[in-house]
Amino acid sequence: MSTPDSVTGSATEEPVLEPPADSARTSLSTQAARQLATTTKSEPQMQAITSRWLLKMLPWVDVKGGTYRVNRRLQLRVGRGRVQFEQNGADHIKVIPETLTELPVLRGYDDIEVLKEIAGRFSVREVRAGQVLFEAGQPATEAYLVVHGRFARYQAGKYGEEEIVGVVTDGDQMGDEAIGRPDPLWLSSVRAETAGVLLVLPWDVIREFTDRAPSLAAHLAAYAERQQLPMNRKGEADVPVQAGHVGEPTLSGGYVDYELAPREYELSLTQTVLRVHSRVADLYNEPMDQTQQQLRLTVEEIRERQEWELVNNREFGLLHNADYGQRISTYTGPPTPDDMDELLSMRRKTRLFLAHPKAIAAFFRQCNKRGLVPGTADVDGHEVPAWRGVPIFPCGKIPIGDAHTSSIIALRTGEADQGVVGLYQTGIPEEFQPGLNVRFMGVDQAAIIKYLVTAYYSQAILVPDAVGILENVQLGRSAD
Repeated sequence: MSTPDSVTGSATEEPVLEPPADSARTSLSTQAARQLATTTKSEPQMQAITSRWLLKMLPWVDVKGGTYRVNRRLQLRVGRGRVQFEQNGADHIKVIPETLTELPVLRGYDDIEVLKEIAGRFSVREVRAGQVLFEAGQPATEAYLVVHGRFARYQAGKYGEEEIVGVVTDGDQMGDEAIGRPDPLWLSSVRAETAGVLLVLPWDVIREFTDRAPSLAAHLAAYAERQQLPMNRKGEADVPVQAGHVGEPTLSGGYVDYELAPREYELSLTQTVLRVHSRVADLYNEPMDQTQQQLRLTVEEIRERQEWELVNNREFGLLHNADYGQRISTYTGPPTPDDMDELLSMRRKTRLFLAHPKAIAAFFRQCNKRGLVPGTADVDGHEVPAWRGVPIFPCGKIPIGDAHTSSIIALRTGEADQGVVGLYQTGIPEEFQPGLNVRFMGVDQAAIIKYLVTAYYSQAILVPDAVGILENVQLGRSAD
């Protein structure tokens, strides 16, 4: 009977050959052969190199004088900023007095003592999700500063349905509708979409301050008067024109007024000193030039920092210099197609979106939930995702906040379209790349060769609506 261990028929067992010991090797080993071989090497690699789409897509203006002035028409409508708060415990929250001048009604007011008194009269109010703060048509009796939370402005549509007309978030304010009106009414209703914290100031307190502080009364009166001046829909001083007339009427006349103190952008810079030992530069240059490789990687690092500055610099970066009137918040948290459409509708000729790769992934998830497939666009031979035909470029320099939120930036570019332009100067001494030079600094007593590597650049926003930002973009994956 056959068993698993039984052998049927004859079989020849091959002897197992043991690898010979080194003393018995019959051919040259690879380790020894490498002593006579030339190793093929790669250039030094750098993980931090990114696509740097912002640098590629910006039109660059050659600033020969080192300064770029942006001349604009006179702006009558005062832009809004955002106030800041200091918090010492859940119930001890105060607005920082100096930041009250970010409110349109207090822009330019410089009496710090009055501002401190106003800041001290705000009271803390907590609201729950779904709570209605006020409804359209009700008297406006209070002003609100949003410490934390998301609030939806809505009004009744033509057929009675609810229409969302805006979202108010951290640092925003509500209540300037009451300035200069004897019996002010709320123009829209506001509901808390999340639990939140507000600072509230009754308008009676403002009237009390105007009675005690003539400078504040004069400032508010001037603000109200300025808002009554004729202006176009963008808040610029209006130019009287006539259309559709017949006969020979007397035509109205006027002129286009300019801002008296236009903004000027000086070229910023990123610099470093590259050090190379003379022995390395003299002896170790085959097959690659050591100095050139050091310089190549240094320039890559400088260009990465340059793009970071164009996004985050407080003086000229997109995130800090975008007009607050061009900032909107996501309605529910994640970036939805509706949010992107709203951002797109705020300007003409939007050329591109910039978003953190995680924000792009979050947007795609929302598209998947709706069964939508974002399009693509061909940009210089690269296929990139697009929305409504506008390419969406990844930009890892857009920060992710502590709450795991980010921002999506929309840009119109170019001088011809009154967009965003990059600034640099070409033809500088010892130029290595446009706007970047490498200057020999000599050899020190330690035989170290030094090179000064400098990139000169800045960025200008020609008109406020050239840049729009979708804020509070939630990046995490939702439970559903």
